[in-house]
Amino acid sequence: MVMKLAFSTLGVPGMPVTDVLRLATEHGWHGVELRAHPEEPVHPGLSPAERAAVAAEFKAAGVEVLSVAGYARIAAPGDDGPVLDEIRALLGLARDLGAPYIRVFPGGDADQSPEEADETAARRLGTAAEDATEAGVRILLETHDSHRTGADAMRVLGLVGHLQAGALWDVMHTWLGGEQPAESFAALSPHLGYVQVKDIASAEDTTPLALGAGVLPLTECVDLLARHHWDGWLCWEYEKRWYENAAPLPGLLAAGRRHLDRLVGEAA
Repeated sequence: MVMKLAFSTLGVPGMPVTDVLRLATEHGWHGVELRAHPEEPVHPGLSPAERAAVAAEFKAAGVEVLSVAGYARIAAPGDDGPVLDEIRALLGLARDLGAPYIRVFPGGDADQSPEEADETAARRLGTAAEDATEAGVRILLETHDSHRTGADAMRVLGLVGHLQAGALWDVMHTWLGGEQPAESFAALSPHLGYVQVKDIASAEDTTPLALGAGVLPLTECVDLLARHHWDGWLCWEYEKRWYENAAPLPGLLAAGRRHLDRLVGEAA
């Protein structure tokens, strides 16, 4: 069993690609999840030449682009067109960078019924999955906001039933949703792309902490993945962008890598 390790650029907001890759190589991380927002160095507005330059930097460093983490909200009220355009832009960027995945959010609205949100999300995801097939990229629905548990995400993915539409398991959100890791994995495993790990102090204080310093069931999650011979990516999403007072991620990367190595090694 081999689990590869990545970290998200959400933890180093605005950092140039060269510096991100230096951190990854210095501390032995296999890949990087790129936050694809206009305030970041890598986003869908890049020209073909700029995309090629980013891809070349990653290749030269021997680091993989795990995913292009976008902000399309597939269950959100409104017309389908703008949402589908946003997803297609993310797919094009991922294709050009050689990333196997893009991330989308559910983004359902409190004014929608759960059934309406599910149907809207499934319709858009099913349409976008055809574009994903052409791009050779998989769209992953993150367990987040209106669909934070594995059971929630499966209500959508079950309606879609397309190989290019999968799941991104954010272990914090499923835990906050009251779902046990075994329940989350059982729901998501047929569609699982990769797993986002993180740690927090409590359900009331979600300020990011060093891995192993908080309450999230990371050991249980990794053990579960190992028992099922899951061979994929663990990505540390350290949400520094939203928590100004959180410790800087660069100083935590070495210990974070060691912690995940230990969890994977003990679970093997």
